[in-house]
Amino acid sequence: MTDFTIQVLHIISSIPSGKVMTYGQIAAYAGNPRSARQVSRILHSMSEKHNLPWHRVINSKGTISLTGEAGFLQGQMLSAEGISVINKKIDLKKHLFELTIFI
Repeated sequence: MTDFTIQVLHIISSIPSGKVMTYGQIAAYAGNPRSARQVSRILHSMSEKHNLPWHRVINSKGTISLTGEAGFLQGQMLSAEGISVINKKIDLKKHLFELTIFI
């Protein structure tokens, strides 16, 4: 596993209930701000194996990217955590999680 992948897994695992992060935000925190699509691939291929809270990752517009049953399930899971989802949209001002990095 690359250092980037390890960082992405750690960051996604740290998203608390009731909060969300964007693919791009995770990529930036992991050290490569232009790798949002790679975050998506990691999430897709490793969520089950690493028991990741995949439903807490959304796009930069604050919306659920997944379609069909998966998107519906993601909305339900976020709602169960107290996040208001209206037309697949989440209020990022209220629910966006920011990592605190200490140097």
